[in-house]
Amino acid sequence: MKIEFVASASGAEVLAVLVHEGRAFHGAGAQHDTAASGALTRAMNGGRFTGGSKSTLVVPAPTGVDAGTVVLTGAGEAGKFDDLAVEAAAGAAYQAVKLSGATSLTIDGSGLTADQAARAAFGARLAAYRFLKYRTTLKPEKTPSIETIKVVAADPKAAQAAYDKLAPVAAAVEFSRDLVSEPANILYPEEFANRVKALEKLGLEVEVLGEKELEKLGFRTLLAVGQGSRRESKVAIMKWNGGAKGDQPIAFVGKGVTFDTGGISIKPSDGMEEMKWDMGGAAAVSGLMHALAGRKARVNAIGVIGLVENMPDGNAQRPGDVVMSLSGQSVEVLNTDAEGRLVLADCLWYTQERFKPKFMLDLATLTGAMIVALGLEYAGVFSNSDELANNFLAAAPKVGENAWRMPIPAAYERHIDTPIADVKNTGNGRAGGSITAALFLQRFTNGVPWAHIDIAPTAWVKDSQSPTVPDGAVGWGVRTLDRMVADSYES
Repeated sequence: MKIEFVASASGAEVLAVLVHEGRAFHGAGAQHDTAASGALTRAMNGGRFTGGSKSTLVVPAPTGVDAGTVVLTGAGEAGKFDDLAVEAAAGAAYQAVKLSGATSLTIDGSGLTADQAARAAFGARLAAYRFLKYRTTLKPEKTPSIETIKVVAADPKAAQAAYDKLAPVAAAVEFSRDLVSEPANILYPEEFANRVKALEKLGLEVEVLGEKELEKLGFRTLLAVGQGSRRESKVAIMKWNGGAKGDQPIAFVGKGVTFDTGGISIKPSDGMEEMKWDMGGAAAVSGLMHALAGRKARVNAIGVIGLVENMPDGNAQRPGDVVMSLSGQSVEVLNTDAEGRLVLADCLWYTQERFKPKFMLDLATLTGAMIVALGLEYAGVFSNSDELANNFLAAAPKVGENAWRMPIPAAYERHIDTPIADVKNTGNGRAGGSITAALFLQRFTNGVPWAHIDIAPTAWVKDSQSPTVPDGAVGWGVRTLDRMVADSYES
């Protein structure tokens, strides 16, 4: 998508005019209506469009307006027109005309600040994301036609400068969405590691550990998950050194199960194809590191992702196996479909032991129980640190991502105790499944400030309610983590 900031809407192929609740024009909207002899007002009065957030009304070829088509775009209440509202309005405008056949959309941002104009471009860019890599017979009328987004700004240079700060985050979200969208026969552990390795061009340092190195280091719970697959397990380590030399880094850990059959504890066939996105946590961490490097964040950060494929061949781990973790704790594996916590256990221990971070935050599509608890629009937050949890929870609503803090009561520790090993990988039955999973992870943090974000509900969406988030891969967490770093941890 090409983004331009212009001084005038003259000659627009499609012109988006912002309208607030109560059918009140924003910026130059009233001037366009006057030029059209009131045609835009009549169009609104003739239907139910009132300027509500995310709503649109397409007005073809209004006489007097120097545009082929006008799309009236709901901007919501004028007093609540914040960054997210600007992004949503621009995204809604794009969604309304993406299949129109027009090649450019001009958003009339004449009443916006330079920062808001940049937000409009940012929102339209996120809205335009589509994963069409494998669509070879898509009919033209089903193919988005908009190729250029133009935003009218009082100071186009200032708007461009503001957008240049946002563009790396948009690129990072797109990178994360691409990873989650790829099928598992294309994106297996080695290929995932290769794509992360390619981020060195942004200035990241990337180290990839293969099975020989992992075996030597003692990543046995991670390797146990992947031992039933012909695909070699990997761990990728990303470093961004943007802070002062010697400053303690912050660390992010991601679950990267590129396909999860459940192993010997095999999943039902219905919906198993969705398990290609069981690497959403690793995609979020990779996207964050992409964003930090892209915008040259003033912080030292580490990203560690455990990349495995959970398959049920003759060498797969069995229910009842006992595995020694990198931490030295033994783990009884009662259910091979509770594999993500085994991957994270070794990665968390390795991260705190090698890098001595200020904190660790992991993301994982970890439990179906999280969906039962919170539905499909909230991620669960578990933490041993109020400061870390609060910093994350403060950042999430600023970028339109929902999260809710969950308890990790010590009284539930007994549910993962077992007489044969130090810990077992499932609780006693289904009760509190997300909590017992978080308690399992906490045993591998060695007391370091830590938060676990269960993104099982939010990594993939089937009925998006946001114009900037198309159905499918969300890239959830990239924006929240980037905002958290910017607000709380950059020097």
